[in-house]
Amino acid sequence: MTNAGPSDRKTRLWPVTVSAAVAFAILLGLGTWQVQRLHWKEGLIAAIDERIASRPAAFADIEQRYSETGDVDYYPVTVSGTFEHDGEQFFFATHNGQSGYYVYTPLRLADGRAILVNRGFVPFDRKVSASRSEGQVRGLVTVTGLARNPLAAKPSWVVPDNDPPSNIFYWKDRDSMAANAGLDAQELLPFFVDADATPNPGGLPVGGVTIVSLPDNHLQYAVTWYGLAAALAGVFIVWSWKRRA
Repeated sequence: MTNAGPSDRKTRLWPVTVSAAVAFAILLGLGTWQVQRLHWKEGLIAAIDERIASRPAAFADIEQRYSETGDVDYYPVTVSGTFEHDGEQFFFATHNGQSGYYVYTPLRLADGRAILVNRGFVPFDRKVSASRSEGQVRGLVTVTGLARNPLAAKPSWVVPDNDPPSNIFYWKDRDSMAANAGLDAQELLPFFVDADATPNPGGLPVGGVTIVSLPDNHLQYAVTWYGLAAALAGVFIVWSWKRRA
């Protein structure tokens, strides 16, 4: 039996070297991508915080912003109109550890148009409006809350399909909610409003339920990918040194 010479060792070393270099580059790329995502997420969080902290805008200003940019998410706004409680739509949700629904109610504006307002949370056993009649306010009201963009599609395949016949929604399909409420698409405003925490008569619905929580794990992911790249480099250096010895 003959021992492999230096040239044979170098020949066998090249495929491993190339593979290690490709894997190292991929790991570095993934780490760098997560750093870029981190900067993007931090900017997004800062922008949302700035919006929420701003003074409530006139409804006409929010309308104009949406027509120009298509984005009014989390801008405080004030809007006046009359609730059409017969058109309540129910979005499955939890609040303070309790399961139930967010109540989306059409608000009819003075000019005849309508917007869906998330008035807040009710438990399962208070879905029927007769069980919370005090909260079914009549006449002209003024709602202050946060404007919310509509969703273009179901956010994930794991989210159940909406069930309009049962009046239960698992994702905020504005058009389906509006149709189920009997609203004319031509008179429907293109975004939502989440009412603030101003108490409703009788205590229900419980307003101020907007969830502003964006997971920011990108630094952790970046450290993981860079750590794996460093570990790969260390293993390859030790292995190649032993091969050359």
